[in-house]
Amino acid sequence: MNTAWLIAVDGSEPSLKVIDYVITETASRATPVQLFLVNVQAPLSSDITRFIDEKVVEDFHRETGAAALAQARQKLDAAGLAYSAHIMMGETAPTLIEFATDKGCSLIIMGARGLGSVGGLLMGSVATKVVKLSTVPVLVVK
Repeated sequence: MNTAWLIAVDGSEPSLKVIDYVITETASRATPVQLFLVNVQAPLSSDITRFIDEKVVEDFHRETGAAALAQARQKLDAAGLAYSAHIMMGETAPTLIEFATDKGCSLIIMGARGLGSVGGLLMGSVATKVVKLSTVPVLVVK
């Protein structure tokens, strides 16, 4: 059976703890794990995008997503782990769940809190939403 994990990364310290967990966990496995490193960019408001060229908006999302993934990629590269990196755009929780389902992931791994300005008391609002809505098992790393 092919094991595939979606690793949600937003560039925050909790999401980097997820990478540390993944590195440790994969080292103890006999079979390889297919890793999908995913960053989801929230769409810009139409109040902004109607004044900016679509290419500029795409470049902005790609650059911002790449910056959010940079440290996670460095850690995985240093550990010698193979992965594919993906920058998506949309509402974070449903986008992560859809990606995980489409790719046949057996697990979604994410940090307990991210870069959101308003979070839950124990878990961030995105993590809470993913746990609530996903049919794919979710591991939240604290």
